[in-house]
Amino acid sequence: MLPAPAASDSTKPSDEERLRDARFAIHLSLMVGLVMLVAKITAYLITQSAAIFSDAAESVVHVMAVGFAAFSLRLSARPARPEFLYGYERIAFFSAGFEGAMIIVAAMAIIFDSIRKWMAGLQLGNLGAGTALLLLAGIINAGLGYYLLRTGRRTHSLILEADGKHVLTDSWTSFGVVGGLGLVVLTHWKPIDPLVAMAVAINILWSGGRLVWHSAVGLLDYSDPQAGRKIRDVLDTICAELGIQYHGVRFRNTGYRQIVEVHLLFPQATAVSEAHRLATILEERVPVALGIPAEVVTHLESLEDHADVHRGAHYTGKPV
Repeated sequence: MLPAPAASDSTKPSDEERLRDARFAIHLSLMVGLVMLVAKITAYLITQSAAIFSDAAESVVHVMAVGFAAFSLRLSARPARPEFLYGYERIAFFSAGFEGAMIIVAAMAIIFDSIRKWMAGLQLGNLGAGTALLLLAGIINAGLGYYLLRTGRRTHSLILEADGKHVLTDSWTSFGVVGGLGLVVLTHWKPIDPLVAMAVAINILWSGGRLVWHSAVGLLDYSDPQAGRKIRDVLDTICAELGIQYHGVRFRNTGYRQIVEVHLLFPQATAVSEAHRLATILEERVPVALGIPAEVVTHLESLEDHADVHRGAHYTGKPV
């Protein structure tokens, strides 16, 4: 039994509200990202600090990634079409992977530039003004990152969650760079600057690698054990109330919702109309009980002989 298409013109109000909130959040992230990029480039130009360059490079990546994320969010909300029967929601995993790949590229550039500056001779200046700009950028990004992460979890948007984690990483990067530059001012030992930059690069390299891994396992339909336990707990409760049994549970995450497939077992004497009625009730109740956007696909089977049918035998038990 197949439910209605994943997306339709009659979008539920709650879905519309989630989409509106997600779009506002991603556009806010893009605008703030552009402002932060200008501030960090300014800080780098007046200080020539490798550490500040590392933070600015990370912001360049962030703006590129958020631009792609905004496109992905808009595409993921499009209705399903004959060419894409399940909609476009899985673009979320591509978005997260693209952001992770860009972070890795930025980390490599930071390490290269830090070594080049160290070998060429370190020339630093106006650290006070540059550090102040960077500290302000870090505080703003910390607030934005928590907002994006919270909104992403509330709207069940992998795109926003990935962006929020990236912005938080960016803020911690800024705070680390500010601390490193403070040590340069106190100790007057300039090599601290490229060392901090390389430490920042290693940190964001780890962050980028995790995003790429998360994207890969999502595209490969990794079955999260915790999500599986929650789905089975919900099925246990609802099936017990409806007086039916189930097996063959499979599920996948599209980056926005869960698609759950389950085989329902009915006694042979059950009328098809009654089995269909109970299955429809289950399909409607499971997403509500899960508390997340979900689509449930049910397959109706006879309780008495389903094992034989799965083994390729008829009622008589004779080989097909």
